[in-house]
Amino acid sequence: MPAGYDKSTAVRHLYVADPQLGRHIDTVGPCTLTPAPDIGPHTLFDRLASSILSQQLSVKAAATIAGRLRDQAAGPHHLDPGRVAALSDEELRACGISRPKVAALRDLADAVETGRIPTLAELTGLDDDEVVTSLTTVRGVGRWTVEMLLIFLLDRPDVFPVADVGVRRGFERVTGLDETPTATQMLTRAESWAPYRSVASWYLWRAVDQTGQAVPAPPPRPVR
Repeated sequence: MPAGYDKSTAVRHLYVADPQLGRHIDTVGPCTLTPAPDIGPHTLFDRLASSILSQQLSVKAAATIAGRLRDQAAGPHHLDPGRVAALSDEELRACGISRPKVAALRDLADAVETGRIPTLAELTGLDDDEVVTSLTTVRGVGRWTVEMLLIFLLDRPDVFPVADVGVRRGFERVTGLDETPTATQMLTRAESWAPYRSVASWYLWRAVDQTGQAVPAPPPRPVR
């Protein structure tokens, strides 16, 4: 599926489809969702490895560990799966990586190097559910991780990560709920937002940003 869609068209659709969301859009302003352009031969591995490393850690701790690993195994721009695989368990552990995450990184490197998962170019030809199915076969990679990749790397327009803490809190604030919404409530309300639920999610995140409260990522699938 080709990447890219017009964000202004998406905003106009959401504005008309849901007046309550439209009022929030008025408050936030134009959508500035722009997927990162750093596409290279190891972009997919880098993104997924970074996600694995950050699980259940603070942003600062994850950045420190990722920096140590990059010193050991980065190519010109991204983490290199071959270089990561070549490091011993002791070298990886010395970066501050837990044993379960070492195993997950090795599984990811193997999946990339052997073609067990599609390349980034191949993923562009798959629909969203196929991307989720193919990448969640890797140890330590869950649905939320892939949904973030769909929104921020593959630039897919209709991804709605209902398990994301920020999206749930933003939904609660924008819709005026007094309690945390259920996934069913969110999916039902968001039916009219399709096919631009990625942009709707971006606006829900902004609702939390405006409060000045930090929003943690949802608990990732445990790395075993």
